[in-house]
Amino acid sequence: MRLMCQDAIRAIIELEHMGMPFSRNEKGLIAQRPFGGHTKPKDPNNPFGERVPVKRACFSADRTGHVMLQTLYENCIKRGVQFFPEFFVTDLIVQDNIVRGVVAIEIATGEIHIFHAKTVMFATGGYGRVYRITSNAVVGTGDGFAIVYRRGIPLEDMEFVQFHPTGLWRLGILVSEAARGEGGVLRNKFGERFMEKYAPTIKDLAPRDVISRAMYTEIREGRGIQGPDGTYYLLLDLTHLGAEIINKKLPEITGFARIYLGVDPLKEPIPVQPTTHYAMGGIPTNVDAEVVIDDKGTKIEGFYAAGEVACVSVHGANRLGTNSLLDIIVFGRRGGKKMAEYIKEHDFPPLPKDSDEWTRKTIERILNSNGKERVSRIRKELQDVMMDKVSVFRTGDSIKEAIEKIKELKERYKEIKIDDKGKKFNTDLIEAIELGNLLDTAEAIAYSALNRTESRGAHYREDYPKRDDQNWLKHTLIYKNEEKEPIIKYKPVVITKIPPMERKY
Repeated sequence: MRLMCQDAIRAIIELEHMGMPFSRNEKGLIAQRPFGGHTKPKDPNNPFGERVPVKRACFSADRTGHVMLQTLYENCIKRGVQFFPEFFVTDLIVQDNIVRGVVAIEIATGEIHIFHAKTVMFATGGYGRVYRITSNAVVGTGDGFAIVYRRGIPLEDMEFVQFHPTGLWRLGILVSEAARGEGGVLRNKFGERFMEKYAPTIKDLAPRDVISRAMYTEIREGRGIQGPDGTYYLLLDLTHLGAEIINKKLPEITGFARIYLGVDPLKEPIPVQPTTHYAMGGIPTNVDAEVVIDDKGTKIEGFYAAGEVACVSVHGANRLGTNSLLDIIVFGRRGGKKMAEYIKEHDFPPLPKDSDEWTRKTIERILNSNGKERVSRIRKELQDVMMDKVSVFRTGDSIKEAIEKIKELKERYKEIKIDDKGKKFNTDLIEAIELGNLLDTAEAIAYSALNRTESRGAHYREDYPKRDDQNWLKHTLIYKNEEKEPIIKYKPVVITKIPPMERKY
């Protein structure tokens, strides 16, 4: 965390020099706004006392991530980086703790390709599609998580799933925290600004886990608004901000609300609900994005991970807004540099025989199956049980129900049938493989959540509502053994200068 903060200013300036169009203040400098959980001590002489919001988040209107992506892609093109956009990675080639490449399907032709490599970095994003309501794109199916999990490489802290408070009702499409950073407020069906009850100091700019639990509580206690389909939502009110701020600083939010819900944020509040947003856990790495598999720092040689699929653990049990993009540009950069050094010092490792065996057998099984199960049906049942049982609030019993359902679905998955038996652009086949990844990822989330008998950050157990530093100041590591059963181990949390404290907002 200290390293990320120390490198943040350099990273922002580097992006600006690459051409990223940050929003500007009246002096022409990069503008900054408040964001959820971004605070400073009210009394500079008492760093552990009451805290107040602070303007710390650099931004490009309300589409900072999109703008950053385009800037980085443009710079890759300038430098002649080669992309393989219609390839779907299915497996990691690793032997004797050394990575040797990846296996991928060329979607356009259906051909299997082996990419022989000295180094591999996974930057495959999140797993939001494990859940029914998510802000993630349709490709957020946990592919990177599942691939390493199947390979016996551990996943760290998978129980910590972030639910962003403001997704468009029923759709989950993200309404950026920028809306509340500019002064938007949450209201219940009585028009009350309810966050004053749950976080009296910073109110609607409390961390995401705090607000999501508050929203669920409001709905549970009868202060939510029921839609015609029987589901509930609350209201994000921007109407008091005025047209200039909304149109200039929140154009994407405004467009989403108008297009998908027929709501004009200038005139009426936006119906919102918590949406599955971000994985705090993932493939364990060190600060150079090198994958490590235990508390001794043992590495998988040549293997790196960055972004949401990685867990360098700067986010702990609950990520603060903006830190995911900062994580990417700080640790992704460090990983890239480390990879370049590794490549210079090592020869290509030999490829093991039948490197593509898992991929070939999986494709053959799916294409030749005449089972009765459908991908869409199993996927929906998985998303429903995860949303209902391993969500913002969870208990031991609810998680056990989810685990039993996942076991059932994994058995049924063996009997899936797809209609398209061809090779070219067979999206049925890709979705079937993605479903297997969703099931494995959900298994890792659920087992990790069941074992952690406390509440911490985004992991809230109603049967264990308190944080338990005495017994649970440790990271979960879950992996599959040779019998393909989930095994959980732990490693201690390393405490440096700042001891854990109770969060007060």
